[in-house]
Amino acid sequence: MPSFKENVIKVVNKIPHGKVMSYGQVALYAGFPRGARQVGWILNKLDYESKVPWWRVINNAGRISIKGSEYLPIEQKEKLESEGVKVHDDFTFDIEKYRYIPKENEFIELEMDKGYSF
Repeated sequence: MPSFKENVIKVVNKIPHGKVMSYGQVALYAGFPRGARQVGWILNKLDYESKVPWWRVINNAGRISIKGSEYLPIEQKEKLESEGVKVHDDFTFDIEKYRYIPKENEFIELEMDKGYSF
């Protein structure tokens, strides 16, 4: 059985270019519905050279909220904008416009019950 960290990485790697998920959404899909803060810690501890698209995970209010990380909010903003996400100067954007919700077959790939939806 994969660990929560492995599941988080698997979920984040599924987020398509130009789409985002909230920390809580990733936690839910990774099998730990109340683990949003832990998702943040896992992504914060990734190697700087990691290929995991950490910048596609934001808070549920549609705001970049990086704190205490080697990654900077401006870096996340630039990465999102390079993928077509329109981010305002105050680091906010319309999360619902860009939110990614996996399709039914992707729940199977993530080894999740279809009842998990956001």
